[in-house]
Amino acid sequence: METIHISYPLREEVPSGPVALAIGYFDGVHRGHQSVIEQARRLAEETDAKTGVMTFHPHPREVLGKGKMSHYLTPLPEKLRQFADLGVDRTYVVRFDKEFAGLSKEDFVERVLLPLGVTGMACGFNFSFGRGAAGKPADLRQLGEGHFQAVVAPPIDLEGQPMSSSRLRRLLDAGKVEEATKILGRPYSLRGRVEKGDQRGRTIGYPTANLSLEEPYTVPLEGVYAVKVTWGENQVAEGMMNIGHRPTFKNPTAQRTLEVHLFDRDIDLYGEELIVHFHHRLREEKRFGSVADLIDQLQRDERDARVLLERK
Repeated sequence: METIHISYPLREEVPSGPVALAIGYFDGVHRGHQSVIEQARRLAEETDAKTGVMTFHPHPREVLGKGKMSHYLTPLPEKLRQFADLGVDRTYVVRFDKEFAGLSKEDFVERVLLPLGVTGMACGFNFSFGRGAAGKPADLRQLGEGHFQAVVAPPIDLEGQPMSSSRLRRLLDAGKVEEATKILGRPYSLRGRVEKGDQRGRTIGYPTANLSLEEPYTVPLEGVYAVKVTWGENQVAEGMMNIGHRPTFKNPTAQRTLEVHLFDRDIDLYGEELIVHFHHRLREEKRFGSVADLIDQLQRDERDARVLLERK
């Protein structure tokens, strides 16, 4: 996939169309977002164009003073990987700054979309654009008339509620990773690099890889999870991850850790990049009266996790 970072005003040398664009912020790239991208793909086929995405960075809420976004479902590098997996040919990452935010809806179409050689546009039902979020999907259709076709993807409901990034965050904050999977169309995942830990897990028969996140991911609620882990060249393992502060052991810094134990593997993963896919939440993190009690619980966790993952 070709990734092009642009800012306003556009440079003359920016690669342009023909391209059919799905437009939006797309944090999570969930099933609702995927439907918008699918609409763009269909438009691309109809107009013999590339399938494209236009997204924004940083988050418009930050630039417009509506709140700081410190964690993302899909930080930008992860978002781009998801686009590529969906078969997108080209992604425009637009620098969202105050100058860009000040464009009227008419200027956005005339000075940004048309110079890019857009042949089609797809957006979600709640998409807005232009200064003050004045532009709505109907405006995109009207302003593009004679230049490009605009289609609007309807909301996708799950259990009577629309799928959305905010709903996803609430589910992860509650540890409901199974429900998050239904919205994403895939298990929620974190990507990070293994760093040296205190290696205490090895002394109790449960060696763990200590994961350091290199991007600002949204981390699920603290607790123990059944997970699948991928790394390297098609390496896959099942396991369980603990997110929390390890209260059974004295921890003077009380720093949150993300530790994953792989079943049936005893390998040195130091420095490796792991992708942890969350399938089930087994239990909350809790303090045990002794290390022996902790080991007993870990053995029960492993049995439960193996059964649950076997069903996948």
